Amino acid sequence: MEGNFGDENQDHCDVLKQWLQSSSVSVELSKKGFHREVITTVELKSDVLSDVRVLLVHRWPRGVYVDPYQLASLSDQRDWKILLDSTIDLELPAHKASGFVTYVYPSHIGPTPRSLKVTIPVHGRYHEPSFVGETFTSVDIEAPELLLWTVQCTQLNTLQPHAVVDAPCTVSNSSTCQWVKIQHQQEFSPLRFQFPVGDASLVAPVCGGTLLVTMMCCAALSRYMWKHRII
Repeated sequence: MEGNFGDENQDHCDVLKQWLQSSSVSVELSKKGFHREVITTVELKSDVLSDVRVLLVHRWPRGVYVDPYQLASLSDQRDWKILLDSTIDLELPAHKASGFVTYVYPSHIGPTPRSLKVTIPVHGRYHEPSFVGETFTSVDIEAPELLLWTVQCTQLNTLQPHAVVDAPCTVSNSSTCQWVKIQHQQEFSPLRFQFPVGDASLVAPVCGGTLLVTMMCCAALSRYMWKHRII
């Protein structure tokens, strides 16, 4: 009995290994300005159909954010659900914000499809002005981690060199499972966002000019009111 269970477990682990060896991830960026879309495509090339679950883990830098309210409004139109690891403050500038993690779960019914596409709206935070004359700042977005999991494979030590990591089992975040992270054969170059920044060297002249104009307007207004005996 135990031997049959072990053989069956190994069969499921072999299926998972096929998925790990044949799956790939590609990422692209669309739109311009402060409001972009990160499009991730997952290709699961294994010919073996199984109940393997898929999870995409995005690790975002502090220079960008996702809007939880926007994601909630889009949830009925998309075939995936997203879990945030922390509360997102939409108003914080980049230098006061923190990086965060999103867990993306396909919400399809039935066998896992061989091709998945996930589009996440991402927004740039305001950045501190530059003191060296730069007009743009860069924010690099790393490719997401692709994790796979199946309840039938428990001998995860047989899946090296792919690492085993802990992550929420589902979008409800009620329990944690051991997922297998795909070890990519090639390194991905990060996506680069370019955001405009202010010129800090102009702060003094702009403030001085604003104060001067304000004082001149106040003087002219006071003279007019005195001349016409408005007070």
